[in-house]
Amino acid sequence: MTAPTTSQPLTPAAPASSPSGLPAWAPAWAHRFGVTARSGTAAVFVLYGNTADLLPLDAQSEGYGPLANFLAEQAFGRYDIVLHYDLGRGLRVYAGSDGPRLAAMRERAAAIPMLDTLLQRAGLDAAVLVQGLDAVLRGNIMAAPEKRLRIALLVDHASFLFPSGEPGRQSFPAAGMLVTALNWASSPHFKALDMSIVLIDERRADINERLAGSPHVVALEIPLPDEREREAFLRSPACNGIEPASDYAIPQLATLTAGLTLTSVRGLVLPAVHGGERLTPKIFTEIKRRLIEQQCQGLLEFLEPKWGLDSVIGFEAAKSQFLEDARLLARGELDTLPMGYLLCGPVGTGKSFLAYCTAKEIGIPVVILKNFRNKYVGETEANLERVFAVLRAMGPIMVIVDEADTLLGDRDAGGDSGTSSRVFGMFATQMGDTRYRGKLLWMLLTARPDLLPIDIKRQGRAEVHIPLFYTHDSDELRRMFVVLARKTGTTLAPEDVPQIEAKGDLSGSDIEGMVVRAWRASRLSGSDRITREALAEVVRDFVPSAQSLERELQELAAVIECTDRRFLPPAQREKYDSDRGRARAQERFAEVQALLGA
Repeated sequence: MTAPTTSQPLTPAAPASSPSGLPAWAPAWAHRFGVTARSGTAAVFVLYGNTADLLPLDAQSEGYGPLANFLAEQAFGRYDIVLHYDLGRGLRVYAGSDGPRLAAMRERAAAIPMLDTLLQRAGLDAAVLVQGLDAVLRGNIMAAPEKRLRIALLVDHASFLFPSGEPGRQSFPAAGMLVTALNWASSPHFKALDMSIVLIDERRADINERLAGSPHVVALEIPLPDEREREAFLRSPACNGIEPASDYAIPQLATLTAGLTLTSVRGLVLPAVHGGERLTPKIFTEIKRRLIEQQCQGLLEFLEPKWGLDSVIGFEAAKSQFLEDARLLARGELDTLPMGYLLCGPVGTGKSFLAYCTAKEIGIPVVILKNFRNKYVGETEANLERVFAVLRAMGPIMVIVDEADTLLGDRDAGGDSGTSSRVFGMFATQMGDTRYRGKLLWMLLTARPDLLPIDIKRQGRAEVHIPLFYTHDSDELRRMFVVLARKTGTTLAPEDVPQIEAKGDLSGSDIEGMVVRAWRASRLSGSDRITREALAEVVRDFVPSAQSLERELQELAAVIECTDRRFLPPAQREKYDSDRGRARAQERFAEVQALLGA
């Protein structure tokens, strides 16, 4: 390596204003990064999460810019050369918005023949580039102490350079680049000298696990902005003029924009500032929901339920539990709330309807977790990372997971390269994190709770297990017809419901099906409501499902899973309280399971 020949001396290290070497106004994650870099703990870092967002570039939060600018100007503001690389733009010297410093860096870089060659060759093959950078960095190590340079390399979209995948399936050049990066990470000389390599990507799972998970590499998540950071941004010139154009004061907006990136916050307020359309509660809600769903790439869906718990017939103990928890939430007593609920019972008992009606009462945003699984390696875990980051920032929030037994994975699952077991581990870790008690309320819905891993169902995760059953009460049955007619969009007089004996063989979905058929027949006859005759004919001809063994299995599973006997209806509670009641239920469950298996 040739020593730099520049008229400007290298900038001497200045005393740090904090242990991290960063100004006090820098984000918390940046201080952790700075402390680790200055301590010599690691030379290679992976920054993931909210990496595409805006960051403050000065103490007054007047200017905002991308992550690379923040790193170049603040974290590596005293480095002699900062390099930036991505596959689209290639390698370049980078100083953020500091023009004079950029000129000095270019002069120093030009004095290093190998580095100058790499910078001049646009479109250079990535493997050749990494090999050349390795020569530059190792040459810097070999230089005399007084001629060594402080060098930082920022790699944006790092997963395109070091993609996830099994070593044996990678091309030889890709494997060579990965080994080179691992050598950088494990080198004691890199850690001892001021040389840092920062790999930046939104999704950690997309970066090769050999690298991101190496004990020599420090992986730091950049979280979504907190309330203080959002308020500072709303007061900055980037959002100038929002307060006169909004129904909300800036502190209110800072609170209500939880879960949004600063880029999304800007997208929320700028139409009101420049478009002339005032930011009303209705417009705010619509835009925020759309922005959150975009951030999560359609993996979350916000619920706007029309029906409350007063529309749910029966299940009085369950409704009481949810209403009590809603009151505790409203009072801010989050430490008294369960981590999650498990709604179980045979298909058609109204688990989804009960969950959606609870969403109207609970007083916090409620989202449905949609299918996040993907056929490509690493995509499923990356999707889940993104969703969890948004949920943590948005809390308190309720998350409904339908068909939970198929979605959450299993510790022992095989045949999918370990994806299901990793998904299970991510869910178990997040659901069991007591820092989010009352902030992330999980509601798992399944007809087969026995298929859920016990780790998910234990106390401290899905704590409250609520079983639902078909009704044995004829009055409840009659009221269900009336309510489900209203849900369908029509009316039905209670006296028009024929006498039906409740034998526990009609599900809520059976009743809704009969109501829809009767409504169809009534419309064909010219009536604007369900007629007594149409409903009577439908009820007379309706044949319930014959899957009695499957239903019994699901009922037994729900009884066995129940965590509070008050949730059981009288008939089930009597069996449960009898001699060896639960043990007998478990024995019968095994018998039915064997019969179905045969």
